[in-house]
Amino acid sequence: MHIKPYLTFDGCCEEAVEFYRQTLGAEVKFLMRYKDSPDPHPPGMVPPGYENKVLHSTLRIGDTEVMAADDCQGKPTFKGFSLSLTVRDASEAQRIFGLLGAGGQVKVPLMKTFFSPSFGMLADRFGVPWMIYAAA
Repeated sequence: MHIKPYLTFDGCCEEAVEFYRQTLGAEVKFLMRYKDSPDPHPPGMVPPGYENKVLHSTLRIGDTEVMAADDCQGKPTFKGFSLSLTVRDASEAQRIFGLLGAGGQVKVPLMKTFFSPSFGMLADRFGVPWMIYAAA
């Protein structure tokens, strides 16, 4: 069994994918737009203007795959979870925290804790919650 996070965005998935590619070095393994679906969509499923939005994407961030798409059914929110990103040391934590936090909201500033030399929490500019944790 394997759990993979699936993030749904409100029409800005492609922008988020590019942000994670630039910020975290994410590798885009797959990206399909609604217009490229091999099967027709049920009537009313895809709102007008969503033809070029992301139906499904898969990113590799480090050793983890994260999937993402544009939600065409409403306004998605990111509540009740965080993506926890472990980095090699405090300087890498500071670099990643700064990049991910640009345009976002810091929830817990980076600080030394009993479990990490550098730990912090933020929501990036898309609202995705992150916990940054330096291993050593």
